[in-house]
Amino acid sequence: MPLSIRDCPSPNHGPRRNGVTAPDLIVIHYTAMQGGPGPAIKRLCDPATEVSCHYVIGECGDVARLVADDRRAWHAGAGRWGASDDINSRSLGIELSNDGQSPFPAPQMDVLDALLHDLMDRHGIAAKGVIGHSDCAPGRKIDPGRRFDWHRFARRGLTVWPRIADAKTDTFHDDLRAFGMTSDVDDATRLAAFRLRFRPGVDGPLDGIDAAMASDLAIRFPA
Repeated sequence: MPLSIRDCPSPNHGPRRNGVTAPDLIVIHYTAMQGGPGPAIKRLCDPATEVSCHYVIGECGDVARLVADDRRAWHAGAGRWGASDDINSRSLGIELSNDGQSPFPAPQMDVLDALLHDLMDRHGIAAKGVIGHSDCAPGRKIDPGRRFDWHRFARRGLTVWPRIADAKTDTFHDDLRAFGMTSDVDDATRLAAFRLRFRPGVDGPLDGIDAAMASDLAIRFPA
């Protein structure tokens, strides 16, 4: 799918830090706002808010670029992935126009698919580097939420999905840290963030399926 991107420059950006010259992560968000992408773009371009992202995708598949790929946008806030606590310097941020409750429309998902392909190809970003805001800020953020179809994008090679095999539950949290979920949160919060992405709708105590998935992620996709 050819991409048509309009530029809506935001002043909210700066140079990448700590020697980072190119992104190795893509963080997916939702705007949690109603009224289409317009209100979100306005907010992300307001210097008073001190927030921004690289791309906003509307419900109809329209794409706005707010910050150039080589600049550090202000989208991830406090969080961790792997050994890094400066997610903004390592990443590109994509905001999906969505109120946080509604399904993601097909045109929006099709364009996200095309944009991920383009960004991953141009910047050499691996599938394991495509994560949700909830992955790097568990407990503080829940986007892109339960309605986001991570499995669809994993089938397309645009993120990762775990296999299920035998594993011990007592290594679950160590395995998730090896995968990259290193934020300093309690065990229940980490389990909830993991399930939000890989087992949405599942509740209850840690079980063998959780353990098997986490073990596979740690082995095949270490941060």
